[in-house]
Amino acid sequence: MLVLITYDVQSYTENGKKRLRKVAKKCEEYGVRVQNSVFECMVDSTQLKQLETALEEIIDSSVDSLRYYRLGKNHDTKIKHVGAKSAIKVDKPLIF
Repeated sequence: MLVLITYDVQSYTENGKKRLRKVAKKCEEYGVRVQNSVFECMVDSTQLKQLETALEEIIDSSVDSLRYYRLGKNHDTKIKHVGAKSAIKVDKPLIF
């Protein structure tokens, strides 16, 4: 299933900057960055639970936030891209 993960990590302290980097690195293990704090991840339900657990251990929930949008398997009709950054098909091989 395709899951869109967005996050807002307070980054005006050193600890916040470290958390921000850790969240981004963890998301990179599962998906593709489509905007600064937005990742598209192709995962199954087990992988999603592992990712959620890992991310929620990294953040400070009193100042940071995470949002998970489950777009499912039929996600092609749910995404419209407009603008400069070319869209990536996260469920297809990445060839550059």
